[in-house]
Amino acid sequence: MSDPGHPYDALTPDVMLDAVERFGVRCDGTFIALNSYENRVYQVGIEDAEPLVAKFYRPNRWPPASILEEHEFGLELAEREIPVIAPLRDEGGRTLLEHRGFHYALYERRGGRWPELDRTDVREWLGRFLGRIHAVGAVRRFSHRPAIDARSWGDESQRYLIRSGLIPEYLSPSFQAISDELLTRTRQLISIAGTSRTIRLHGDCHPSNILWTEQGPHFVDLDDCRTGPAVQDIWMLLSGEREERTAQLADILTGYCEFHDFDASELILIEALRSLRILHYSAWLARRWDDPAFPHNFPWFNTTRYWEGQIETLQEQCDNLVQPALEWVT
Repeated sequence: MSDPGHPYDALTPDVMLDAVERFGVRCDGTFIALNSYENRVYQVGIEDAEPLVAKFYRPNRWPPASILEEHEFGLELAEREIPVIAPLRDEGGRTLLEHRGFHYALYERRGGRWPELDRTDVREWLGRFLGRIHAVGAVRRFSHRPAIDARSWGDESQRYLIRSGLIPEYLSPSFQAISDELLTRTRQLISIAGTSRTIRLHGDCHPSNILWTEQGPHFVDLDDCRTGPAVQDIWMLLSGEREERTAQLADILTGYCEFHDFDASELILIEALRSLRILHYSAWLARRWDDPAFPHNFPWFNTTRYWEGQIETLQEQCDNLVQPALEWVT
């Protein structure tokens, strides 16, 4: 039987350009592949107009209803003049299009640089930005987007990794044992925190998803928007030693609370959420390993050194889970 290849093999330049022209524009034949692994994203030249960005969703990852909720959230934020890059509508008002089996959307091109998170004013500005996003996110709930929880990000990720055959056999028992302990401690913290309010989130709020211009920040990707506690979109902006993270948190929340209330009881969830993300990220790489873009861009994954380091990382994270939560110093 011949190798069927990867679904993205069918996304040839001709297919991509034809899809963009179905939006009602005329391409000039130039395009640049942008930095995206989960989806395929291109800057496409348009005759007598600014280039557009075309995002082709990974086949079979999200059902159309989930993608449309991402679009609706982005449009809802943009309508309130919150600087996110929302999808464009075609003449029929549609944001989600389909061509040759690929779902795709078009966006305006926006530039910018990563935020300078070592500056107090930048952190406060980002806090205000997140507070505005969460104020809108709290208005209603997602119906089709998943939640960030211990089952999907923790248990399912652990099971997939163990069954994948990617972990060297001699390391598999150690990985099983330490990930079991990590998930047990994670659930203990979630239990201590009690029932946290969950809202619509960006979901993947790391600095590379934020672009900064003279007008301030804007988000460029809501592909991972999910339901979860507000602190999920905050902790990923913190780095360094505990004292540094405490100061960074205070700056972000100073801006945040100008637009939305923050429940300080969620701070106990930071290390639990970090633990779940560690497992989720490894499982994401494992699930995508048949995509040629992943071995090319992540050559360090699926090596003995990676799995040895991952076990050490999980052990360190187990230790972090028993440390006192960060304090909100006002």
